[in-house]
Amino acid sequence: MCGIVGAVARRNVVPILIEGLRRLEYRGYDSAGVAVINASLQRIRSCGRVAQLETLARAQSLEGRIGIGHTRWATHGAPSERNAHPHVSGGVSVVHNGIIENHEAVRTHLRAMGYQFSSDTDTEVIAHLVHNLLSSGLTLFEAVQAATRELAGAYAIAVIAAHDPSRMAVARMGAPLLLGLGDGENFAASDTGALLQVTRRIVYLEEGDCADVTQHSVRVIDARGHVVDRPLHVSELRANALELGSWRHYMQKEIFEQPAAVAATLETAGHAHAAVFGPDAEELMKQIDSCLILACGTSYHAGLVARHWIEGLAGVPCSVEIASEYRYRASVPNPRTLVVAISQSGETADTIAAVQHVQHLGQEKTLAICNVPESALIRNCVLKFLTRAGPEIGVASTKAFTCQLAALLVLAISLRKVKRKFTPAEEAELHGALRRLPAALSGALRSEPEMAAWAHRFASSRHALFLGRGVHYPIAMEGALKLKEISYVHAEAYAAGELKHGPLALVDGDMPVIAIAPHDALLGKLKSNLQEVRARGGELYVLAHRGAAVHAEEGVHVAEMADEPAILSPIVATVPLQLLAYHAALDRGNDVDKPRNLAKSVTVE
Repeated sequence: MCGIVGAVARRNVVPILIEGLRRLEYRGYDSAGVAVINASLQRIRSCGRVAQLETLARAQSLEGRIGIGHTRWATHGAPSERNAHPHVSGGVSVVHNGIIENHEAVRTHLRAMGYQFSSDTDTEVIAHLVHNLLSSGLTLFEAVQAATRELAGAYAIAVIAAHDPSRMAVARMGAPLLLGLGDGENFAASDTGALLQVTRRIVYLEEGDCADVTQHSVRVIDARGHVVDRPLHVSELRANALELGSWRHYMQKEIFEQPAAVAATLETAGHAHAAVFGPDAEELMKQIDSCLILACGTSYHAGLVARHWIEGLAGVPCSVEIASEYRYRASVPNPRTLVVAISQSGETADTIAAVQHVQHLGQEKTLAICNVPESALIRNCVLKFLTRAGPEIGVASTKAFTCQLAALLVLAISLRKVKRKFTPAEEAELHGALRRLPAALSGALRSEPEMAAWAHRFASSRHALFLGRGVHYPIAMEGALKLKEISYVHAEAYAAGELKHGPLALVDGDMPVIAIAPHDALLGKLKSNLQEVRARGGELYVLAHRGAAVHAEEGVHVAEMADEPAILSPIVATVPLQLLAYHAALDRGNDVDKPRNLAKSVTVE
């Protein structure tokens, strides 16, 4: 959620910090700040965008060879300058991602020692705690190590101190943090993208790690107090992969990147053999008798689609759970269950905690589907599948979702190969469908003008209803979520057969109803549901396969989808709904890439 950048160099680090924060804007934030040491500790903070912070830094001629920066997404304390990071205590300054759960107890203790608090945040206790430990004679690195032993909760922190301008101390527990290695300069950040401007040489810190960072060295101490060498990775990401280019918004760019991203993901999968999930995957899949999918938000919707595929193709019972809820109820563990965890970032706190919970219950057969190598989720699971969506900057997930669906379809096919036998014709048909998918997505992108016209018709509406049946119901849920996220139109999704059980009471001429009408076994029933809407004066917007024989008329708007293989239909139908939400948000004048109150990577509960 929040973003951290830190730098120790022989040059002025302020431009590096500002650019790093700009590259972290996609994570969602409400304020930003920078602290540097130049003879003394200097700090600037502002509400709003990083551009405002940059203007302030130039006006004050801020410079220094060591510094930390932060974008804050408010948890403790309202969005305001006084609550913005970095926080200070004496000559100590700290930035922090995560939540300190015992901050009230620590605050009480520090107040008793005479410390005064100027913010409402949980983070400020870290600054005072480190300052107090430094006063006892510890070095900065020792003080940060000692401070972390008194903290409960999730944190990624970076600390600098005016009395020792040669080093930065960092630590992580439950929130992502990595180091970037340069030539006579070193860096820290919560995301690789923030550092591509200066280095591609990355060291990922693990849970409980603390690191002492200077211009010429990096020393990492693990949770047991041992010096460790964490592997060096050379990032394959390029700085220009994060550039907007000629696109109006990142969301639009990423919607149109979907054919290439899905093609890259499927190329990784080869012929959809179990081995693409790990060398031991086939043997592990032979042992399972059920699947449990854990995910949040958009990834949860991907899991709901996958349930249809896994049960329909492989005959394996599959349940899907919201990760943030799962571990707070009594469940019945089954050691023969394949637990599939889905997360775009691999740092989703609730999903990681749910995986750790099932492992504690004895369910060790875990698979991560994720877009980020070396993420916490990848490291926590036995098997893994890396989607190839590339960087996704827009807060509302688009290409990450379709790549997740492609990966989950590969999983269902792989389970089918392990659990059941394909006939040659069946296998050829499925592999042909997979090969067809990128082209089908390209075709769906041609719906943009029509979706823009639909959006213009109902952008002024306060509510919208999305309908789907079977495997398309989760796609209706995803369409409603996208509209809510970026247009701020209240939208709900229902299985169309549920209309008569309550939602029909809401339908009138002011309630647009968006429906997905594939040419499948449920089409006749769906048409009856649509007639129920028209009989109540509701205006229909229908995504219909050409063979579905749904015709435009007064109050019924129809956008035709190509008759692709049925198994691809939910993935392809996603694209017009993304475009619909995008253009509705444009018509309403919203900030498409940075919707209010939301963050890209949800690293706290």
